[in-house]
Amino acid sequence: MTLWPRTLLWRSVLLIAALLVVAHLAWLQIFRASEIEPRALQAAQQVISVVNLTRAALVTADPGRRFALLDELAQREGIQVYAGDPVEAAPALPDRPFLRIMEARLREQLGPQTRLALEREGVSGVWVSFRIDNEEFWVSLPRSRIERNAPLRWIGWGALVLALAVIGAFLIVARINRPLRELTRAAEVLGRGATPPQVAEDGPAEIRTLSRAFNQMAADLRRQDEERALLLAGVSHDLRTPLARIRLALEMLDDHGSADLKAGVAEDIGDIDAAIGQFLDFARPVDAEAVAGDTDLNVLAQAVVERYTRSGKAVRFMPSPLPPLPLRAQAMQRVLANLIDNALRHGGGNAEVVTGQDQAGAYLEVRDRGPGIPAADAQRMLQPFTRMDSARSTSGTGLGLAIVDRIARLHGGSVRLLPREGGGLRARVELPPAKEARG
Repeated sequence: MTLWPRTLLWRSVLLIAALLVVAHLAWLQIFRASEIEPRALQAAQQVISVVNLTRAALVTADPGRRFALLDELAQREGIQVYAGDPVEAAPALPDRPFLRIMEARLREQLGPQTRLALEREGVSGVWVSFRIDNEEFWVSLPRSRIERNAPLRWIGWGALVLALAVIGAFLIVARINRPLRELTRAAEVLGRGATPPQVAEDGPAEIRTLSRAFNQMAADLRRQDEERALLLAGVSHDLRTPLARIRLALEMLDDHGSADLKAGVAEDIGDIDAAIGQFLDFARPVDAEAVAGDTDLNVLAQAVVERYTRSGKAVRFMPSPLPPLPLRAQAMQRVLANLIDNALRHGGGNAEVVTGQDQAGAYLEVRDRGPGIPAADAQRMLQPFTRMDSARSTSGTGLGLAIVDRIARLHGGSVRLLPREGGGLRARVELPPAKEARG
């Protein structure tokens, strides 16, 4: 499991957000470095003004009124004045650029003997010493006089600006990625063998070029399919006409002809006609049929099975309750017919048709008791013109399972060739639930 997102949208948003965070922190650091000196000089000037005013008040005030004056300064301005001792050691200042600049300015304006402290005798504040004659005094101010006001508020505003920038980046990237999502959906439709709608050729130049190339590719593939279907239709017409004449000639032979020869020729004609039919089925565009959203798969399967049983074929149907599914009815009937034909041809003349439902969705199975297909060859057998070298290759074109796989993928499903318990093959067509089915 990885925390790195899989989609281009969220990868782009994450990278842009990381870039914004780095840029935000860098600008914050630049701002802090550039505003330290002006803020320290401003704070020092305020303290210098307070100290000078306090010193002037003490010097000019009547000695009997000094205590009242100091009390009034404490109550109205929050300024405390205490007598000090020149030999008293003040606590060392923290090693901060702001305090170093402030201390240097205080000594420059108030004299080299001026001392600055943030704590004295356990009392926190901004402590600044000054002298009147040979006496030392300490002025204590609230630390709020020199500290930045409401730092959390500035952090909150910065976080808000960053969040708005990330949201803006998401909207911009989502707009850029929208044509890519349309291309992805169209590519999925094309991958299922269907004809995708034309992709809008708008957006940035690179996206327009890609959309135009995709539309051209889809049009070329559609034209090739149409040409292939036209070619096969012409070939089938040219072949079926002489086959019909041969069949008619066989029926008109007199009774002196060999019955075995006539039966063999008729069987060959039937095989050729079936092969032509499978070529046509493979060339036919299955997405041309509309999707019915409430199709009953059991009803379709029952109709196909009844056609085989009426002709004397041993096909048994074992249905299970199924919800309505969005299906192409004729295409699904071709799926079932191809699977039953394979089962009857290679499975000893018997076939079982089973429907059911599990957590993955609905499924349709055709079972036989033939030699089966090895697991290593199961996926290969779904390719066109592929046949086994065993008994399953005695006849046929190798297109039946390919047609089944194409139609299953067009419905958003898949085909699995599984071994049957006790011997044989289970050709299983799995279909997604109705809400996930793609038509």
